[in-house]
Amino acid sequence: MEKLEKLYEGKAKQLYATDDPDILWVEYKNTATAGDGEKKEDFTGKGRLNNLITTIIFDLLKARGINSHLVKRVNDTAQLVRKMDMFPLEIVLRNTAAGHFCSRLGVEEGLPLKEPVLEYFLKNDDLHDPFVNDDDLVALGVCTREDLAEIAPLARKINEALIDIFAKIDVKLVDFKIEMGRASDGTLLLADEITPDSCRLWDQRDHSDKVEHLDKDLFRRGLGSIIPAYEEIEGRLAELAKSEGIEVA
Repeated sequence: MEKLEKLYEGKAKQLYATDDPDILWVEYKNTATAGDGEKKEDFTGKGRLNNLITTIIFDLLKARGINSHLVKRVNDTAQLVRKMDMFPLEIVLRNTAAGHFCSRLGVEEGLPLKEPVLEYFLKNDDLHDPFVNDDDLVALGVCTREDLAEIAPLARKINEALIDIFAKIDVKLVDFKIEMGRASDGTLLLADEITPDSCRLWDQRDHSDKVEHLDKDLFRRGLGSIIPAYEEIEGRLAELAKSEGIEVA
């Protein structure tokens, strides 16, 4: 598969066309950003780790009946994905109170939620990705009621699967954000990435109540380098995948 012209560059990834019009080339960058890009730093090896982590997680989800746009990983920092008609949405699932949820609602970080909270944020950098509800999305023509009737249950199914996956490697899945889109045949698929950039992951290996971040909050909060944490997540996930018969390059 040949990589052609660049189509898009975001904070963490670059998107390229290929010689197959239905397949795109995604290149993961070493850049970490926070605060709508106000805080920015490069970490050697981050792109490679996020590419590996996303590939492993998408393969683990596929084994649990959840399909994504992933075709395959092609090298350390790149993967091939199906071309999608993406919804301009960040779909967030929260299992434990943290981050913006706490500041918005005045609750203490670490509060267990009685049930998972599903939230939508409109992807718009100029508006800082505002929180929106179902009615907003339908009224603005972002998606239909029928779309939401597919998106919500798939998001909750992904949450249940990820909780199980991370529990198996002694990690608490606090929250995460994902994106979805429709393939050329209209199928709704998980897309974009699932990495420590897009999840809050707390280490549970010592079985204490202490919060030990294995995610981008290390960078957001100035707690140290993200690389050792990302390496830890990749290593544990790779071991889990191998134990389930999934090939890890």
